[in-house]
Amino acid sequence: MCEPVTMDHIFGEYQSKVSRYIRSRINNHHDAEDLASDVFLKVETALDSYNSAKGSLSTWIYAITSNAVRDYYRRAKPVIPLEEQENLQDGDEAVDDKVIGREQLAELAQALDSLSQRERDILILRFYEGLSPGVIAQKMNISYSNEGFIQSTALKKLRKLLDNKMEEQV
Repeated sequence: MCEPVTMDHIFGEYQSKVSRYIRSRINNHHDAEDLASDVFLKVETALDSYNSAKGSLSTWIYAITSNAVRDYYRRAKPVIPLEEQENLQDGDEAVDDKVIGREQLAELAQALDSLSQRERDILILRFYEGLSPGVIAQKMNISYSNEGFIQSTALKKLRKLLDNKMEEQV
């Protein structure tokens, strides 16, 4: 009888392979890292439904990874052709965008202050420092799955806080 496979084992065994596969298909480094994190969250969520009789663990993980890359391109934002970019005015609109950007940063900073120190640290390490979830887990001395859970929870809290702020302004 074999022991159940843990997320720590899966992450240790497949993290570099999954990341390499995704980076070979997605040029944007940050998007590739985010997608790799999403893949391992999907693996963790669906781990109970994995059936070794239907295929090996690696095949199952690569199927999830391949589907994630395919979904990434389905959701990709349209690229504005250069001709249209040249027609965009950058005068008053650029100034307005800067003001709006500063207001949004202030709201984000306020929302971040409402999170716990651990949640803030994880988000800062992930999105400001650009560290992968595995590295963050090691730095903070927590499991990979716990890091993913805390990050996901913190992002949901931030979205809710920022959405509430937007509703108050309307």
